[in-house]
Amino acid sequence: MLFEDAITVSTIVAIDGPAASGKSTTAKLVAQRLRFMHLDTGAMYRAVTLVCLESQLAPQESPQLTQLLADLDIQFKTTGADQCTLVDGRDVTMEIRSAEVTRQVSAFSALPEIRERLLDMQRRIGAAHDVVCEGRDIGTRVFPDARFKFYLVADLEVRAQRRLDELQLAGQQPSLAAIVEELRERDREDSTREHSPLRKAEDAIIIDTTGLTIEEQVDLIAAHVETRLQQGD
Repeated sequence: MLFEDAITVSTIVAIDGPAASGKSTTAKLVAQRLRFMHLDTGAMYRAVTLVCLESQLAPQESPQLTQLLADLDIQFKTTGADQCTLVDGRDVTMEIRSAEVTRQVSAFSALPEIRERLLDMQRRIGAAHDVVCEGRDIGTRVFPDARFKFYLVADLEVRAQRRLDELQLAGQQPSLAAIVEELRERDREDSTREHSPLRKAEDAIIIDTTGLTIEEQVDLIAAHVETRLQQGD
């Protein structure tokens, strides 16, 4: 299934929060539970970051970046429970999770030109499909009128361990201390950047995932959405 141009109004479930708070996995599973599309905005920013790094572009606006964004084609392909990220037809699902992309994505994501380009893509997708979407400014910037908004938080050390587990599964062996510092800096950058900073929407429901399993997070969000949809709220 390929994302196509937006043509209708739809139901949006927005999930925001800091890095490694469980947003991506939770959003994917909630989308499966609700039979909604998973709009992985984080993968889109990572894809742009990967292409910029491959093109040896620094995280700053330039004519080269403008041209790259104008030509860039990002799509998602879903097969069963798996979703792949495609850049110009190339599957970059694993590459965008590399340590280097993780280190650089916040700097590239802060560039207004990149955010505006992807914002347009995301809104067109969200207008065409019922979606579950996660990020850092989904409920405040991308879909401020989303019907459902959640904000996930977790202790820094717990988030670092989650990221370490993820990287080890990918064959990487960073230290836990290094990841703690990386996430602390990522939080600072995301919260203080000038354009679309990380913050909770006023009407978002806060979920502390520190002591929750992924299944419990999914149950909380899906049950809330299902109940309100059944009630017609």
